[in-house]
Amino acid sequence: MNKYMWLLLLCIVVAASTNLYAQGNAVATDIDSLIGKKMSESGIVGLGAAIIIDKKVVWKKGYGFSDKKTGTAFTTSTLMNIASVSKTVTGACLMKAVEQGKLSLDEDINHYLPFKIHNPYFPEEKITLRNLSTHTSGLTDRYPFYTDSLYFNGKDSPQALGDFLRNYFAPGGKYYSKENFLDHKPGTFREYSNIGAGLAGYIVEVRTGLKLNEYSKKYLFGPLKMDDTGWFMSEINLKKHTKLYEKQGNEVRGIPLYGCTTYPDGGVRTSVDNLSNFFICLLSDGRFKNRQVLEVKTVKEMLRFQFDNANKPENVKPQSLNSGIFWATKMGGTRIGHNGSDPGVRVFMLSDLNKEIAVILFVNTSLSEKEEDKFFEIYDDLYRYGVKLKK
Repeated sequence: MNKYMWLLLLCIVVAASTNLYAQGNAVATDIDSLIGKKMSESGIVGLGAAIIIDKKVVWKKGYGFSDKKTGTAFTTSTLMNIASVSKTVTGACLMKAVEQGKLSLDEDINHYLPFKIHNPYFPEEKITLRNLSTHTSGLTDRYPFYTDSLYFNGKDSPQALGDFLRNYFAPGGKYYSKENFLDHKPGTFREYSNIGAGLAGYIVEVRTGLKLNEYSKKYLFGPLKMDDTGWFMSEINLKKHTKLYEKQGNEVRGIPLYGCTTYPDGGVRTSVDNLSNFFICLLSDGRFKNRQVLEVKTVKEMLRFQFDNANKPENVKPQSLNSGIFWATKMGGTRIGHNGSDPGVRVFMLSDLNKEIAVILFVNTSLSEKEEDKFFEIYDDLYRYGVKLKK
């Protein structure tokens, strides 16, 4: 091949590379424009996101502000409470304790508790950890008691988790009521229960002898290099924590940070970067960076759907039946993982069913119910971007 042919070939390669680079930049600009437009339209102050393809983070970015007043940027290392996505951490701790032989998913919870819990409608029926973690326990969150009494602005909850649970579920307790229970046998009816998740986390504490924050740090956060993750405001660097915002009408206002008594249902504070490590571990059958953090069988049981057509709870739509150990299908049965919502907080940790493309999304702003679609639209934009990146 003469020098002119070599020169021509080089020009072709450079042109092709330039074209691919331009296309990549165009796609990246496109996702930036889509997210920026939806943030502007809705009033979202800040968000962070990561896209995981084939168990690796291939893209991550922050948008807007973690503190609007100071102009501090929201990044993928910004800390935020992750609401009900915390239940997946509680589920992983629960399954680790099962792995260690300290708990059984199908044992009566009264075998573990220092007080007794019986559904007054079915006092002879046992309640199990499998029931609690699949939201089929027959225990219920009594509203507005749950939201009015268990959140504490500006501080961690001063109530001890065990004391609250005893008062809520044990006859004679300060908060006891028949309304804390459903008129359904355990395992036959699914109703999402935050307090049930709090009870599951408490049982882990009772049986392991460690508070959930200590247990998860030892067996999850440490091995997964989740160095900025914790359960309480008192144990994290609040300088890295986002401010929280809430939209009322056309006004977006700041709201205080808060703690919750039933912290196993929603208390984890972490970053997009840290949570990505946890999600990769679950999607990889318990493995992270050549370390087996959870046994393969442990993770498979956690993510395994617990119901089928022959054993489904009554009054549950088919697309809602796929429930694992604090794990579920979402978005019409097309995603697995969990999402979460609390004042000033919206979080998605979801993967496609094949575990090929996953998205983590943190938003530090609550929107009105009629604007909820904006969160899902941003998630969809990110997922579609992941599809493009995978090609």
